[in-house]
Amino acid sequence: METLRPTDCRILMVDDEQPNVDAVLRILRRAGFHQVEGTTDPRTVMERMALRPPDLLLLDLRMPHMDGFDILDRVRSTISPDQYFPVLVLTGDLSREVRERALSAGARDFLTKPFDITEVLLRIRNLLETRILYLQLRDYNQTLEERVAARTRELADAQIEILTRLARAAEYRDDITGHHADRVGALSALLAREMDRSPDEVRLLRWAATLHDVGKIGIPDAILQKPGPLTEAEYNLMKAHIRIGDRILGGSGFPLLRMAAEIALHHHEKWDGSGYQGLAGEEIPLVGRIVAVADVYDSLTHKRPYKGASSHREAVDEIGRCRGAHFDPAVVDAFDRLEAAGALREVGAMVEEGREPGADGLPLSSLSWPGPSDPRPTNGDAGSAPAP
Repeated sequence: METLRPTDCRILMVDDEQPNVDAVLRILRRAGFHQVEGTTDPRTVMERMALRPPDLLLLDLRMPHMDGFDILDRVRSTISPDQYFPVLVLTGDLSREVRERALSAGARDFLTKPFDITEVLLRIRNLLETRILYLQLRDYNQTLEERVAARTRELADAQIEILTRLARAAEYRDDITGHHADRVGALSALLAREMDRSPDEVRLLRWAATLHDVGKIGIPDAILQKPGPLTEAEYNLMKAHIRIGDRILGGSGFPLLRMAAEIALHHHEKWDGSGYQGLAGEEIPLVGRIVAVADVYDSLTHKRPYKGASSHREAVDEIGRCRGAHFDPAVVDAFDRLEAAGALREVGAMVEEGREPGADGLPLSSLSWPGPSDPRPTNGDAGSAPAP
């Protein structure tokens, strides 16, 4: 803010005696104060303050209709406790009881009637200088908060971009579309939202899920891009990508990376306990159960080096068939509700168009992004939901 001088500040005087008002305003104007006004009707004070907020209130205590204590109470109710707004009490009664009551109600200083000109100006300048310091500090803090918020947004954007590029580095080795990671992230977020998870959890899952297959960076191309089913030895090597991903992402102090590590390690578990590590039911973290559905659906509906693409209807039916075996029934139920709302098809379209939903709302009309990687059937898994 521009440098404010005491004489630039707005002053409102309230006294039921017009000669008192005239005398003080005359003193102030001669001293260079040019934004001063007065009233003899205390009932108009709050309206005046709302229309033209003053920097200092000169207030008589003994007035008809509404005394100074009533006004102090109303002012205190409209101004936050951390805001410095000076009230200079004008009174001929300086009893201890009156002073204590006025101070507890928000008064900052006192002037004794009849007024001494020098004292009037000194008290007013002291209060206004403090008011100016408060305003400068408030504006500085606001500017600082805005800068911190902007920097925080920049860091968050940078973090998300780094994570996105890391996810793509893994997926480009076996994903023709280049969008698997983002689609899985988008669908996982929608599933979590449909299951009434908190906005913060939905937001984290949107990006953490894109890293579910980052461990494939450590798997040989001969396995990732093999056009046919994997041998048992190859399949066991493929399964190592969950622990590679956990090692890459684990141990971080950031909630996003902690969730990403949890997903990387658990997204191939199955509800019935037949997954990679043998966890069953609610032993599997919820984020892993959610990403499992999103990952398999996207894998089924997109072509890979080792398989063709299933139709949307075939994939939806397969997810439903595996409810209670491969997948958590509650997650499948949320998946079915998204399907009924037309959300599943919209996710893919929005990914291709590069559109992002709002961070908080994730409305069904704004559903899409790009997403993670794919399960690989062995000979024994052919014909069932893929298990990378």
